[in-house]
Amino acid sequence: MTNTSSPLEALPTNIKRRLFGLKQLQAKHAELELEFHTEILNLEKKYLNLYSPLYTKRTQIINGKAEPSEEEVEAGKKADEDLAQELAKKQEEDPEVQPSGVPEFWLTVLKNHIQLADLITTRDEAPLKHLVDVRLVYSDDKLGFQIEFEFEENEWFTNQVLTKTYYYQPSAEVGDLISERSEGTEVSWKEGKDLSVTVETKKQRHKATNKTRVVKRTVPTETFFNFFAPIAEEENSSADEDEVDFSDRLEADFEIGEALKQKIIPHAIDWYTGKALQYEGFDLDDYEDFEDITDEDEEAEEVDDSEEEYGTSAPTNQPAPECKQQ
Repeated sequence: MTNTSSPLEALPTNIKRRLFGLKQLQAKHAELELEFHTEILNLEKKYLNLYSPLYTKRTQIINGKAEPSEEEVEAGKKADEDLAQELAKKQEEDPEVQPSGVPEFWLTVLKNHIQLADLITTRDEAPLKHLVDVRLVYSDDKLGFQIEFEFEENEWFTNQVLTKTYYYQPSAEVGDLISERSEGTEVSWKEGKDLSVTVETKKQRHKATNKTRVVKRTVPTETFFNFFAPIAEEENSSADEDEVDFSDRLEADFEIGEALKQKIIPHAIDWYTGKALQYEGFDLDDYEDFEDITDEDEEAEEVDDSEEEYGTSAPTNQPAPECKQQ
């Protein structure tokens, strides 16, 4: 039988009293911590107002609505000498082809972030080329933040702005603002352009008449735009399993939201050039060396490794050794 008693039970009474005193001090500390994190959130709101003119100018340059001055260009070169050296390399250009702004800026930014790149499928890239801005918004009356994805008119959906809102809840126990839930905009797909589903076609034969028919049905599929769907609890699993899975998915969702808020939006140019990957401990060249693999690829590699380890990869057309009995 397993002994489930706690070693704390054997402590003398006077030590137990001191532990409760220490716990009370910890609770007071947590209250102050909660005030600290709430003030940080308010400070973030204050500085977003100061950042806003910079973000507005950035959006104008990206979308070809404004050009940086010579003074701004020279200051930018001094701010990143490595980038200045890289961009100083001359390439042949067609004088008649002068793109406006910075094409595919936000698509490139998102693809250079590993977690977001995992969400982007090949089919998503075309609509994401129409992304003109990604910005942060705070609510005055709610604990949380919102990420707005603004698109120019496109052939996939009618929404001009897709939003993802993250809500915190104050926790006096841990002394922090913890994730509560997230909500996203429902994508208004144009007819035949819904990237969240695919159409499966099957042929069916009638048992009695032997006639055949073609049946089509839509099935959910992976797409970046599932990011805007709410993180919901599964209905067909046990309570414990569902709670753990929901918690994990919500945590992963908040990680992406925090990355957009704290890293991607403030430092978008560094994510575009790939320099931000160095901050994360990656190198862009190394990152591009990776390629997607399927479960079948992994299984095949495991079989190859097993054959190599146990010597089962030898030719199988050799005759089996004769079994001789004494």
